[in-house]
Amino acid sequence: MHRTISPKVFRGHIFHIAGAPTVAEARSQLVSVPDGALVTDIDGTIAWVGPFSELPADFAALSVTRAGFILPGFVDTHIHFPQTYTTDSYGGGQLLEWLDECVFPAESRLEDPGFARQVARDFTRRRASVGTTSALVFGSAFAPAQDALFEETQAAGLRLVSGRGIQTVGTDSARALLTSEQTALELTASEIDRWHAVDTDNAQTALLQVAIVPRFSLSVTPTTLAGLGELYDSVRGRGVYFHSHLNENDRPSTGEIDAVRSAYGTENYLDTYDGCFLPRSARGGSSLLGPRSILAHAVHCQDSELARLADTGTSIAHCPTSQAFLGSGTMPWRRTTAFGVNVAIGTDVGGGDEWLVARVLNDCYKAHLSEPGDAGVALDPAALLFTGTLAGARALDMEARFGNFDLGKDADLLLIDPDRWEPLALVLANAVRADDAALAAEQTLFALLLALRESAITGVYVRGRRVSVE
Repeated sequence: MHRTISPKVFRGHIFHIAGAPTVAEARSQLVSVPDGALVTDIDGTIAWVGPFSELPADFAALSVTRAGFILPGFVDTHIHFPQTYTTDSYGGGQLLEWLDECVFPAESRLEDPGFARQVARDFTRRRASVGTTSALVFGSAFAPAQDALFEETQAAGLRLVSGRGIQTVGTDSARALLTSEQTALELTASEIDRWHAVDTDNAQTALLQVAIVPRFSLSVTPTTLAGLGELYDSVRGRGVYFHSHLNENDRPSTGEIDAVRSAYGTENYLDTYDGCFLPRSARGGSSLLGPRSILAHAVHCQDSELARLADTGTSIAHCPTSQAFLGSGTMPWRRTTAFGVNVAIGTDVGGGDEWLVARVLNDCYKAHLSEPGDAGVALDPAALLFTGTLAGARALDMEARFGNFDLGKDADLLLIDPDRWEPLALVLANAVRADDAALAAEQTLFALLLALRESAITGVYVRGRRVSVE
């Protein structure tokens, strides 16, 4: 059940993407209200949005909280909890080397429950401070660490989808993270029963939800995938998620994609998650794809893979910052979105070293502007805002609850005071703006997103309640 709160008015320049557009339609759905008001109801939902000068009399007596700008809360669709302290780690190579040298040893430290609790507190504090109201979080291999993550998140009042990282095979450096296939299934089923929708008992309204999360196909076997498919069949109706990595590194012969295809003998990487994980992509179990399935990266997909993602409603968590750090390449924006796949943003901390979604959107803009030839695209600011908010809510199958400021949705929002970050304030106050009001609004939003820093975020709200992390 939702706890009641005091209704209030938030006043500032409101930006959001209204309705339910595709990314190509986001520009036509951009709402800009320079002196706007957003009213929250007692259940934390949005009761009214519009110009402050038109605020209905019914709300005139409510307390008013002022801000420079009001945005929907950011949605991060790929971030690693046990890699909280792993950002900017030097591993001497690309993905697979970095995992062995940096990630697996770092994640193994969370076997200590006390250390895991410290990481959970710091992780929760960091994501709250950068306005990530909802996150799909790749979890720890250790159940007590996952309990700490859910407990700290619940205490803060943030949204979380997470699942323990599943590994049944791996290198020597990952030894502490490995379990037997049966234990992996048992621990995953136990986490689902313990935490999935525990706060409301309804996957359409819950703040806390669980995902089935194999690290990637190289960390499991066909037997593991068959077991996970059976488990997912039994819990999919409860709204449980599926999350993993796809087509991140294509280094010839020794990279991730070639290693997966060699290990499984499949025609493509996606088949391993689609139940077709036997040689020549023969079916060996149930598919893990669907509307609550999100795959990170998808940098080097075949056309058939993109078509299958779109057909199943599976979303991509796009992580341009980490892809640059690990030399993974650039997900082709035009080609990927042309297939109709929903693409949301992911920080991918710790491969990514930016916690703030807006900083990753900054990298997103630059990466796709720099794609070669006709593939290059200058993403408009509405598309960027959509990718960091509404696309993430859609990826999580929670678009009916948050992602924009449509009436009746939960009031997940950020308050931004540019004066807290002088470079942002100076740009917004002094830059040249077009005479056309619509274009001027886009220019302001673009500067706001690309120049935003953590210090300018002065309020973070979920369901109309201010998030506070000790």
